[in-house]
Amino acid sequence: MFDDTPEGDNKLVVTRDGSHTVYSSQFDQHYHNPNGAIAESRYVFFHQTGLIDALDNDAEITIFEIGFGTGLNLMLLLDYYLTKDSSSLINYYSVEGFPLDLQTARNLNYHQHLNHPPIRKELLNIFGNLDKGINQFTPLDNITVHLFNGMFSEFPESNIGANYIFHDAFSPDTNPALWTGKVFKKTRNISASNVILSTYCAASKVQGAMAWAGWKLAKTQGALGKREMIIGALNSDQLQNLNRIDEERYARRYAEGDFD
Repeated sequence: MFDDTPEGDNKLVVTRDGSHTVYSSQFDQHYHNPNGAIAESRYVFFHQTGLIDALDNDAEITIFEIGFGTGLNLMLLLDYYLTKDSSSLINYYSVEGFPLDLQTARNLNYHQHLNHPPIRKELLNIFGNLDKGINQFTPLDNITVHLFNGMFSEFPESNIGANYIFHDAFSPDTNPALWTGKVFKKTRNISASNVILSTYCAASKVQGAMAWAGWKLAKTQGALGKREMIIGALNSDQLQNLNRIDEERYARRYAEGDFD
């Protein structure tokens, strides 16, 4: 069904939109939706959040990503930025506990699906120069990447003021530590009041963890065959015209251990 290429402990997989994902033997899971890696990322993190339109406003934007993974979301951001000739000042924070090796990153074909293929070299520069802890890169003049090579639990909580959160970790069944109420409370604490959080996952226990942590929640159509995905905010006004979730009920169920 898919064209697989071994890469050490990882395996490159060509998804149905022609873009690569990586199958991780460590987590026994693909990094992206096998129905389309690029298509899913565009939909979940750029279109459903409104970020793609925000780049037209030339505003200062802070993004926080849990799960840098293959760097796909960053590459898409750079490509959108150049395509729109945006002048927004962007701080892009990301956390990755298990960075890809440089050879796997070299073999990814994302640049073949972008308007600006040369930005590939910026991604390779990141994977080739990662130290433990915080790393800083400037792939474009107005975009600064702060990549934490380590566990999210070790990431220093600070007044980042994130306007967008990409919750893009491996699934709750595979990597439950990144889908707890404690994690979502930490993301709330580093967010601006106008934050939008997006994730491909719509599991009930995730909704419970987010609600317990104080997020306002809504469901929307999922990507590429997935029935639903979740959008979170701290201000419920940002979730107008979406299918709202009863946060109080989910928070209570989470506190009572219904999802354990």
